[in-house]
Amino acid sequence: MGSMFRSEEVVLVQLFLPTAAAYTCVGQLGELGLVEFRDLNASVSAFQRRFVVDVRRCEELEKTFTFLQEEVRWAGLALPTPKGALPAPPPRDLLLIQEETDRLAQELRDVRGNQQSLRAQLHQLQLHLAVLGQGHGPPLAATYTDGSLESTPLLEAPGGPHQDLRVNFVAGAVEPQKAAALERLLWRACRGFLIASFRETEQQLEDPVTGEPATWMTFLISYWGEQIGQKIRKITDCFHCHVFPFVEQGEARRGALQLLQQQSQELREVLGETERFLSQVLGRVQRLLPPWQVQIRKMKAVYLALNQCSVSATHKCLIAEAWCATHDLPALQQALQDSSSEAGVSAVVHRIPCQDMPPTLIRTNRFTASFQGIVDAYGVGCYQEVNPAPYTIITFPFLFAVMFGDVGHGLLMFLFALAMVLAENQPAVRTMQNEIWRTFFGGRYLLLLMGLFSIYTGFIYNECFSRATTIFPSGWSAAAMANHSGWSNMYLAQNPLLTLDPNVTDVFRGPYPFGIDPVWSLAVNHLSFLNSFKMKMSVILGVTHMAFGVLLGVFNHVHFGHWHKLLLETLPELVFLLGLFGYLAFLIVYKWLRVSVTSAASAPSILIHFINMFLFSSSPTNQPLFLGQEVVQSILVVLALAMVPILLLGTPLFLHWQHRRHLRRAGGPQLDEDKTGLLDSSAASVSGWGSDEEKAGCPGNQEAKFVLSEVLMHQAIHTIEFCLGCISNTASYLRLWALSLAHAQLSEVLWAMVMRGGLGLGRSVGVAAVVLVPIFAAFAVLTVAILLVMEGLSAFLHALRLHWVEFQNKFYSGTGYKLSPFTFAVEDD
Repeated sequence: MGSMFRSEEVVLVQLFLPTAAAYTCVGQLGELGLVEFRDLNASVSAFQRRFVVDVRRCEELEKTFTFLQEEVRWAGLALPTPKGALPAPPPRDLLLIQEETDRLAQELRDVRGNQQSLRAQLHQLQLHLAVLGQGHGPPLAATYTDGSLESTPLLEAPGGPHQDLRVNFVAGAVEPQKAAALERLLWRACRGFLIASFRETEQQLEDPVTGEPATWMTFLISYWGEQIGQKIRKITDCFHCHVFPFVEQGEARRGALQLLQQQSQELREVLGETERFLSQVLGRVQRLLPPWQVQIRKMKAVYLALNQCSVSATHKCLIAEAWCATHDLPALQQALQDSSSEAGVSAVVHRIPCQDMPPTLIRTNRFTASFQGIVDAYGVGCYQEVNPAPYTIITFPFLFAVMFGDVGHGLLMFLFALAMVLAENQPAVRTMQNEIWRTFFGGRYLLLLMGLFSIYTGFIYNECFSRATTIFPSGWSAAAMANHSGWSNMYLAQNPLLTLDPNVTDVFRGPYPFGIDPVWSLAVNHLSFLNSFKMKMSVILGVTHMAFGVLLGVFNHVHFGHWHKLLLETLPELVFLLGLFGYLAFLIVYKWLRVSVTSAASAPSILIHFINMFLFSSSPTNQPLFLGQEVVQSILVVLALAMVPILLLGTPLFLHWQHRRHLRRAGGPQLDEDKTGLLDSSAASVSGWGSDEEKAGCPGNQEAKFVLSEVLMHQAIHTIEFCLGCISNTASYLRLWALSLAHAQLSEVLWAMVMRGGLGLGRSVGVAAVVLVPIFAAFAVLTVAILLVMEGLSAFLHALRLHWVEFQNKFYSGTGYKLSPFTFAVEDD
């Protein structure tokens, strides 16, 4: 089989890398992404490995890169995406990158520090200018009615003992939210021995830290006495006020203003030059940082991979072990030869036998990745176990569509997915970071098939936004019924419901060509008819799905050489499943084909027959469907019950007999392990991975002790799980019926409560046009929100459960682990 149907063959290889070319070889392997390295130094601490110093230097560089990146983002700039493929740099380039990075970082720190210092100084000058030019005026000037000049003293010297006291001033600026509290505290602390004036600045000033414009409150406080002045200074310090010297004389104040304006202009020029130099440094960072980040991440990854290698006894080469797909071995050999050609000694690759289970490698593309993700979410398959993903491509969208069948809803989902598929190569679409969008975009092909299958099942159900469509002529004729029954006008007026009898000639002319006849949408028993149809359809689909899962287990048994399981497990499971529930599906199909219109009224009940099957009885009122039905049912029940002890004891007893025979032959001649080890390594690594009860025979467990009780316990759990699971899983498939009816009824309710009411509000063309615009908008929003998103998510989760629990547990263990190749693909992204 191909790699999509089961894991590719993966082997363990040993690499001998010359010390001079080891870095180049591993770097080339990272570009190709072919191998997954095994850690040969698991017992060695990370701080004691060979290349720990190089890893630390790369980590220090990454910290410097983070600082530079934050500086670029703080400046409102964006780092461009590196162009082209950037290989891991040679080790000698690490010093050059480190020196240039440190120089750029130091320049940025110095220039940024100078810029912050200049901005703080400019902010102080602007505040000082605002304080001096705010126009507070002398505190007592308002008491003079004739107006006072600035040359006159503020207070006339009164006579008395305090005539030597002079008025002092404290001027500054405070944040607006602190002004009221500052004024209150000054008044209470100084008991009114001051006069304070607060005014808001006319222009907003730029904050030196954030760069945002902010408003400040300037104040001018006049006071008497040194003690009051000390209190005022302490209070302003507590409020982090900016205090400036205040010149009382007008001429001196104007001179100070001119000086401050001159200093402010000079600072602006210096600050402009500093910012221009800063933009030049940031431009260099923008140009150099993106490729450096990719290269250093690759270099660090190479050194981490080299730390997993061991050193040869002669210290001339490094020894590495890695998992590699057999298909990639020639490419691996060629890559190592090309990388080590300059060193003069070629790297060597050879396969080695291994007793560990290899990793699972299943290659995917854009189309199959989402379906493989559904399977891997349950569990990664064991090595070369049958992969359910190829079959999930068909069964998952189909089971979803059974629960979501509607032509209109499926068409909307199909068009949405088709738009994503057509735009998948656009960079703007691929790089969107919205988590919900990335989820939908990752499953675009899954949504495409889900919508396509929903259109198909919608045609079968004959539903388009809950409305039936007449594509072909109906198979029922009301005119023929009226002609044969003689319906009069009085009869039609007295009977609002009319019955179409299929036994009347020409009333039922044959089945509808495709899907359900549209006449059923007008019938009162429409829901009862769909209940019967969808319930039986769910049982048939469920039994078929589970039987297919059991049959897929045959490929596992044949591939791993477990031939006894074909007779002791697969055959009893099929007999048990098909003998009981396969027979139920047969009765449904047989009744559909056997019972005609004329005998529909006396048709027997399948449910009563199925109950009587387990009771070994018959019902006189329920006639058999075919001759000898009771005998067939009794034989099937006996066969199903007889399969239980075979399932329970067959495999353990066979393994016990096989183990005893192996012990009796243990003294016989042994094969030459040195001769067969390398030749049969591939077969040994493949054939030894089966179910848990046979691990005693696997290559990795050749000396493990066979314990019959453990095998019996495991097989008992498997038997109970399968037998009871057949019953519960068959009932679980009835969710197809339930979800389908729920979706149809929700669509019907939404149409009846929104669109039908809107269509009946206005009869004229103008009124209908005005009314239908909001009505249709509401219908569209509710359809997308409820029927597409909520109902779609519900159907998706139920289809997921049917695949994980009812289908995959019949043959899929999902206890393996993925092959995670050493690759730089993530680093490039």
